[in-house]
Amino acid sequence: MGRRISTLAVLILVLFGVLAVQAANIQFVRAPALNASSENPRVMFSATNFARGDITAANGELLARSVPSGSIFRRQYPLGSLTAGVVGFSSSFYGTWGLEAQYNSVLTAHSQPAHSLAQLIAPTTAGSNISLTLNPILQRVAKRALNGRDGAVVAINPATGGILAMYSNPTYDPNAFTSSDYAKVKKAWLAGTKKNQNGFAALAPVATENSFPPGSTFKIIDTASVLTSRPDLWFKSYPQMTETPLPNSNLTLSNFAHRRCGGTIAQMLPPSCDTGFALAGLDLGAAFLSATAETFGFNQTPPLDLPGTVASTFPTPQQLANDLPGLAYSAIGQKNVRATTLQNALVAATIANDGVMMVPHLLNNVTAADGTLIRHYVPKTWLNPLTPSQTAQVKQLMVNVGRFGTASGVFPKFLHVGAKTGTSQVGNLKDQTDDWMIAFWPADHPTIAVAVALPFQPNATEGATTAGPVMNCVLEAALAISTGQPASGTAMTCPK
Repeated sequence: MGRRISTLAVLILVLFGVLAVQAANIQFVRAPALNASSENPRVMFSATNFARGDITAANGELLARSVPSGSIFRRQYPLGSLTAGVVGFSSSFYGTWGLEAQYNSVLTAHSQPAHSLAQLIAPTTAGSNISLTLNPILQRVAKRALNGRDGAVVAINPATGGILAMYSNPTYDPNAFTSSDYAKVKKAWLAGTKKNQNGFAALAPVATENSFPPGSTFKIIDTASVLTSRPDLWFKSYPQMTETPLPNSNLTLSNFAHRRCGGTIAQMLPPSCDTGFALAGLDLGAAFLSATAETFGFNQTPPLDLPGTVASTFPTPQQLANDLPGLAYSAIGQKNVRATTLQNALVAATIANDGVMMVPHLLNNVTAADGTLIRHYVPKTWLNPLTPSQTAQVKQLMVNVGRFGTASGVFPKFLHVGAKTGTSQVGNLKDQTDDWMIAFWPADHPTIAVAVALPFQPNATEGATTAGPVMNCVLEAALAISTGQPASGTAMTCPK
């Protein structure tokens, strides 16, 4: 009997211990997430019975606000689909999305800091406001330039990592999610989650949640790998050819449109020589090439303050160990290489910023309901793949791409741009390509870096002819903004 009582006592103590651990886990570890969760009844109550904080753009333009509707508050999004991929929505039925989710605990009504005795005695309950780095002018230009086509434009301030524009097609109207009519909101949800013919859904922005083979834009990574890992290859001259046999196979790799090219890395980057860079990739080897890709952020999720952001990928050395043809194709940004538009914008920004990749961010500052500054974002370094001298070599080659390479003729002479084009075949579909361009401006002291992605384009197109005009629109708008001119009068080739 005594043994049974002892066993029972031990069991009860163990159960009490488990209960204590779980209570501590909920109370201290999981409490912040549970408190901020959009499924928390208190949060849901607060979302409709108290005004959420405002979300504003860098120029002060209102992106989200709460307005009274009877006895409750309802969210409004003045710019609608223009900024939906970033701002998201706050819904009574589907919770929060985008930045509304990222900063839910900040925007949701809560006790505000007391700055006087009266406020200390009777604390104010309100949501704090957030302002973004986003520029609605560039956002509008990106929308016009894409002209309804599936794709994305991401523009970054290279020195700070601040996102200046991030527009994706397809998009959606976030105002449809704030209705009190569940049938209407459900219809919006079903439409937003339904994939189109290219496999894109409006609620999964192309810019941050979809990736594609980056094509020849990846040659920037190849060039960086040569400079950091095998500088002897910088001086190696690769043969002039239209195609090259691939080792351990009966396969050949051809240049785009069967053009003939070759030479050193510096000679091959402006015309974007596929055969030469494929051979350079084989000379570098999988270990060096994969390592360099990771120093630029591949195989890592960018630390952007936006839910759902996905990693770009480059095969590991183990995956390429017995696949030399795969290594050759990976070196020209195809095979199993995938990049998001955000990732490629970060690559361009790194070259623009002397080899330093800043943490990408959308938040500029947080202010209390009375306007008091609570927090200002401080720029931070994420990665540092190149030295300034190495970066200067890559930067000059990208300038040459715009002067006499594959981007020649894309930009007017008054835009001093560094660029790289990319055109990759879509899987086994020989009638479609993913078209890219990355660029920075002005080349001598860049203040903006941009990536344009237009996936699933007709095979007759290429990065320069498809993504190039979009890039030109954005950079001309950036020039107009910098000189105080109306951006609507620039980039006359952009759709109106």
